[in-house]
Amino acid sequence: MSELPFDPAAIRLLAAILGETGLTEIEIAEQDRRIRIKRTPAPLMMSAAAAPAGAVPAIPAAGDAPAALPDDPAKHPGAVLSPMVGVAYLAPEPGAPNFVTVGQAVEAGQTLLLIEAMKTFNQIKAPKAGTVSRILVAAGAPVEFGEPLLILA
Repeated sequence: MSELPFDPAAIRLLAAILGETGLTEIEIAEQDRRIRIKRTPAPLMMSAAAAPAGAVPAIPAAGDAPAALPDDPAKHPGAVLSPMVGVAYLAPEPGAPNFVTVGQAVEAGQTLLLIEAMKTFNQIKAPKAGTVSRILVAAGAPVEFGEPLLILA
């Protein structure tokens, strides 16, 4: 067996760094030697009923009948949809209580959460009065235009 130009332990260390950091590629060079470690992320296998990326499991409020809710939260009559692409924040600042919680009654126009887009924090307000039955996004999660954020009953 021929001698490898790089120490196998160094290659394993670089591969471990890829796994720990979530990077897909790392390259180092010293003198006239260079090594690049690249990994292809495992394909994301999602079933048709899987939640979108960044979503948290929905927590139904007490007394809700899960069978009565549509399979697609975006089609729920009480769904509050994202009006923009950005990052969702459930509280006004880190460490502060969330704007709303599951089971909480809200008034029309009350702030439900923030979406940061282009370094601007946009208030997402309740389109109607109701009770928060499900929160579908996690704090700091990216959201897409039209993505359901929460459900008002």
